[in-house]
Amino acid sequence: MTDEAPRLFGTDGVRGTAGSYPLDPMTVRRLGAALVRALPDGGRQARLLVGRDTRESGAWIEAEFAHGASGAGAQVTSAGVVPTPAIAYLTRSDGYDAGVVISASHNPYQDNGIKIFSGTGEKFTERVERQVEEIVADQSWHVPGGTAGEVAGANLVDLYLDHLSAVWPDASALAGITIAIDCANGATTSVAPELFRRLELKTIVMANQPDGRNINLNCGSTHPDQLVAAVKTSGAHLGVAFDGDGDRAIFVDHRGRIVDGDAVLLMCGRQLKNEGRLRRDTIVATVMSNLGLQIALTRLGITMVRTAVGDKYVMEEMQSRGASLGGEQSGHIIFSDYLFTGDGLCTALNVLRTVALSGRSLADLADDLVTYPQVLMNVRVRERVDLQSVPAIAETIQRVEARIADQGRLLVRYSGTEPLLRVMLEGRDENEIRALAQEIVDVVKKHLS
Repeated sequence: MTDEAPRLFGTDGVRGTAGSYPLDPMTVRRLGAALVRALPDGGRQARLLVGRDTRESGAWIEAEFAHGASGAGAQVTSAGVVPTPAIAYLTRSDGYDAGVVISASHNPYQDNGIKIFSGTGEKFTERVERQVEEIVADQSWHVPGGTAGEVAGANLVDLYLDHLSAVWPDASALAGITIAIDCANGATTSVAPELFRRLELKTIVMANQPDGRNINLNCGSTHPDQLVAAVKTSGAHLGVAFDGDGDRAIFVDHRGRIVDGDAVLLMCGRQLKNEGRLRRDTIVATVMSNLGLQIALTRLGITMVRTAVGDKYVMEEMQSRGASLGGEQSGHIIFSDYLFTGDGLCTALNVLRTVALSGRSLADLADDLVTYPQVLMNVRVRERVDLQSVPAIAETIQRVEARIADQGRLLVRYSGTEPLLRVMLEGRDENEIRALAQEIVDVVKKHLS
């Protein structure tokens, strides 16, 4: 294969504006066919499972993708509106050759995307993604013409709910607790209310009326203000907000404070260690996790391993180390005993389980994480160059690193999806690290903007 094919896959699948390249009908069709061709034996008699979130573009993208895949010889089944982790689980448990999710996660409704899982329920590796890109770019073959028809469906939600219920078969320890749930008007609207009903928990359900355009609109894990207000005014014991496709969760304690993925990794990691279930006493996180998490885990005798940003990198590192827990500050948490991808509902159940078994409130557990002040600045760049090749930038970065020494952490990286350079600094004094971050931003603007 060559390196000339354009990149279609980013850090979390193919992503873009629905109707525009690479999510125009023809490219979506070619992606469907290319996926089948990339499977073993050219995908002959392959079985694909497809699911989507609630965006108005989801149905036609699903249909075009399935048209291309079926034209290449695959049998395609639609699970309808379901969370991303449901497709990952069902692909593996029901013996599909690949699973496909039509979603743009926490993005607004105008965007959409395509995520692909292998038959083992894991996100495709970059090597396989690159192979699919090469096939799409090969103009020696064509997809079938005609109008894309409706995809044959199957009701598989109950199988996924049964799987989740096994995370915590006895919720009686939380009798009397009230939990507020923000479904982001997205994929969890099809499963979250029913799951918590099965657990017999008193729930307050929000953002559960999708209309195709209100997904993530002032709700969900990236916009938790309404959930915070609901928890405080209702007297709920805690709240949980999912994102549009249901693979991440952010929590709110009874005081109305946000509890992010770092705090979840700490509380659940300690609980798993106490039960002897934290394999190799290791947790995998990304470079964005706070230094405070690393310090807290070290005190518990837990090693924290960092990866690049992206839950697929967390997953790959967890697999290589045999780890049972990993995740991101943003709320993508992977409990590999249940699934090798982020699952917001599984995360919620594990947090509730930890609250019950520890006998402590979510607020109390979250207080164990003492975070260092963190400053994140973005600067738009005209091109991506090796920062070490620009003396003024390299010298500034070196000077800042020497200044914070062992009392902080600096991360300078390009965005995976935008022409941005991200500068993240952690340290004991917020004013100091803000000023240091600004020094880097200023020199980057002078030379790269």
